[in-house]
Amino acid sequence: MSPLPMRHKRSTLAIATAVAAGALLATGVTTGTAAAQADATAAATPLAAPVQLSASARTSLLQERQAEAATTAQQIGLGAQERLVVKDVVKDADGTVHTRYERTYAGLPVLGGDLVVHTSKAGKAEGVTKATKAAIKVSSLTPKIAAGAAEKQALGAAKTLGSDKAAADGARKVIWAGSGTPVLAYETVVGGFQDDGTPNQLHVITDAATGKKLYEYQGVENATGTGKTLYSGTVSLTTNLSGSTYQLYDTTRGGHKTYNLARGTSGTGTLFTDADNIWGTGAASSSSTDQTAAADAAYGAQETWDFYKSTFGRNGIKNNGVGAYSRVHYGSSYVNAFWDDSCFCMTYGDGSSNTHPLTSLDVAGHEMSHGVTSNTAGLNYSGESGGLNEATSDIFGTGVEFFAGNASDAGDYLIGEKININGNGTPLRYMDKPSKDGGSADYWSSSVGSKDVHYSSGVANHFFYLLSEGSGAKTINGVSYNSPTYNGSTVTGIGRAKALQIWYKALTTYMTSTTKYAGARTATLNAASALYGSTSAEYKAVAAAWSAVNVN
Repeated sequence: MSPLPMRHKRSTLAIATAVAAGALLATGVTTGTAAAQADATAAATPLAAPVQLSASARTSLLQERQAEAATTAQQIGLGAQERLVVKDVVKDADGTVHTRYERTYAGLPVLGGDLVVHTSKAGKAEGVTKATKAAIKVSSLTPKIAAGAAEKQALGAAKTLGSDKAAADGARKVIWAGSGTPVLAYETVVGGFQDDGTPNQLHVITDAATGKKLYEYQGVENATGTGKTLYSGTVSLTTNLSGSTYQLYDTTRGGHKTYNLARGTSGTGTLFTDADNIWGTGAASSSSTDQTAAADAAYGAQETWDFYKSTFGRNGIKNNGVGAYSRVHYGSSYVNAFWDDSCFCMTYGDGSSNTHPLTSLDVAGHEMSHGVTSNTAGLNYSGESGGLNEATSDIFGTGVEFFAGNASDAGDYLIGEKININGNGTPLRYMDKPSKDGGSADYWSSSVGSKDVHYSSGVANHFFYLLSEGSGAKTINGVSYNSPTYNGSTVTGIGRAKALQIWYKALTTYMTSTTKYAGARTATLNAASALYGSTSAEYKAVAAAWSAVNVN
């Protein structure tokens, strides 16, 4: 079990991331066209842009910050019973360091207590971004209700949500600081399966004094859908030759491997191997050993890795150089895909009748980006923060698609357009005008937080489109868009490359687990100011784009 307060989570698309003996064969790496890469790096490297740290430098910086954690806690005014646990660190080109911490109180994890300390090159603290402004203090550490009562309530909540064969893993004591006054609480995680076959990981927070349910969120972030075949065409894959057998094993990207679950729902599966290094047929198949889905999963993983490294200098999902792995052919007729923190892996179902695998490029980028969010801001998957979590995956999934420069799946601001989720050829979501899907919000309102997170994400998706491309009618890569604004304003975009830099910096240095839309506005303005200056056109564009979606 990790010492960090927050437990591992699984995430789905909204439909929801030693070389073997013998020669290493790399048949080529498709990292996108020159134009696509130029677009992705057009934001250059401002002084506040993150730098890519070597594995040893990152480890050293993490250890240094942990060794100084007690002093840092005192400097930022934490109480005597509070401790800081380093979760992540980002270093900017100008030497500024942003250290993300989880918090404990009297040895108990503080859920919603995460914070980021911003330190200058000279070592001077320049500010703190906190998930909660409340002081962490409780009157007693002795629960008034038994842990079993909290487990029973969590199991009841799971059954209410349609989870089948649910089982709780026990209730652990925590401090709940995610909303209101911090209190002693229990966190219970319920396993089993949801009603559509998705693995269940329902987190339920129960007040340890009153037994009241304080909060719940689904660790498996999902929605159902239907896909057809894969549309990435013929691509180059980096594989490994072991003896006389090729493996779908990419040693150049942290050791990413692609496994076959062959209709199973647990375990790692069997590594895909081949005799001639030609993977799949390019057509859908009902076979549980089909390589086509595996080839597209491997392609999506490599493009996502390359996008993050080329665009942000991020070395893998955790920024530690370690690759995730992918599993295909999950379950039978499973119409979904999901990211799972606990296995650090990406999993794809085969869709309706096991003939429509959900392995398109933007699905891969979306799902693995849930892993990036989990290992940075950790946005809670509920309410407005859940909408921001989903939107982050849509934003970076879109970035992956444009970065790849694949002629068979050109970059666009449509989500899931190639897998025919709705069965009528329409995309799952639209970033230029989210309400075109029939449920997503174009603009913020006080009721946005009560929507399903895949619909509340529309506000941030709309913001990102406006910031990138601006308002009004236009055609991009053959797709027509016409983006409106809440206040009737005309918004001029700053380009997708800069918009991506701003969102990434906001996510990794200024957002926390409880960030809502108002906080996202502040975070992106802080990011724009750090990257381009507080009087820059980029800063003004961020403010204008938020106003255009009614976040002021």
